[in-house]
Amino acid sequence: MAKQESLGIKTLESIHWYVHDLERSRNFYTKSLDFAELGISSPELEKQGRQKSAVFQAGDIVLMVSQPVGEGGRAARWLRKHPDGVGTLNFEVEDAEKAFRLLDQRGATFITDILRFDDERGGKLSMFSITTPFGDTTFRFVQRDGYSALYPGYIRHATPVGGKNKYGFGRVDHVTSNFQTMRPMLLWMEHVMGFEKFWHIEFHTEDVAAKEKRAHGSGLKSEVMWDPKSGVKFANNEPYRPFFKASQINIFNEDHKGDGVQHLALTVKDILTAVKDMRQGAGIEFMPTPGTYYDALPERIQKLGIKKIDEDIQTLRDLEVLIDGDKEHSYLLQIFMKDAASLYKEPSAGPFFYEIIQRKGDQGFGGGNFRALFESIERQQQAERRL
Repeated sequence: MAKQESLGIKTLESIHWYVHDLERSRNFYTKSLDFAELGISSPELEKQGRQKSAVFQAGDIVLMVSQPVGEGGRAARWLRKHPDGVGTLNFEVEDAEKAFRLLDQRGATFITDILRFDDERGGKLSMFSITTPFGDTTFRFVQRDGYSALYPGYIRHATPVGGKNKYGFGRVDHVTSNFQTMRPMLLWMEHVMGFEKFWHIEFHTEDVAAKEKRAHGSGLKSEVMWDPKSGVKFANNEPYRPFFKASQINIFNEDHKGDGVQHLALTVKDILTAVKDMRQGAGIEFMPTPGTYYDALPERIQKLGIKKIDEDIQTLRDLEVLIDGDKEHSYLLQIFMKDAASLYKEPSAGPFFYEIIQRKGDQGFGGGNFRALFESIERQQQAERRL
């Protein structure tokens, strides 16, 4: 199809979570991940929305987290259907009216018309929301014109509380979501959002790939869509036959109670130092990587065309950091936290997890690491089901 006119997205401004325990999230973000708390919901907003909220930030990463207060609010409705999870993605746009008009022409389903707010200094905020094929996750579009307040009804702390971003978080690199069938979502992203195809991969785990042993295991198809103007990227997965039900994509959907956001990738300046300090200082647990991955790494670096890396392979092995790329001295480093249910030791915290990523020239998605991650998640899921 012909290239769509851009919606004028500037950035993925913030991510809105719905959780059972706001205090648990506050401790995780401010103490474990060293985010700063910027502000909280006002008593009036809590009464009106029937939920209490806090806003956290590290670098350009802004997270809104809400816990129900009684019944009837958005957080309570979400948590009746799902464990803790990402309920809304907020995009800053250049012109809310233009974005609204384009989405209306393309058949978007609106939750609200454009809502307008003023702050005490005369700043203006315009925003509206739409439904999506991302399960119950909605999209909100926000235009700020000198609007200095956090969001309508939020009280900004005089001084941010909590962390100082000692791990060097930068921004959300991409959003990854799981679907039992992703084609409707891909068509929606293209025809309604105006996003374009960026990257594709499909594969099976080793136990399926080995032709003489096709008794178990699984695979996935992954398609990355992006908005070329802003660089916002969505990586999207679905199970790949023959073992659909055993796929970690399907298991995520069962645990999440539907399609939705599986993980957010957060950039850091120095992944080795960040991961070392997270492990030692904050006790953050990451998904394990088998030693055989590092045994084969020197040869793999040559085959991929990277040829040379700055890091010591033994250090990568000790920290279980993954590497991928396809050009000389151009690569990325990444690692994946255990999911929230494992970190909190509470099933209601859900199957969501964070990826930590450092890009050193490569703008891909670690295609060579997908299988390593996929198999690691499946080992973790199998271990949990044996308990």
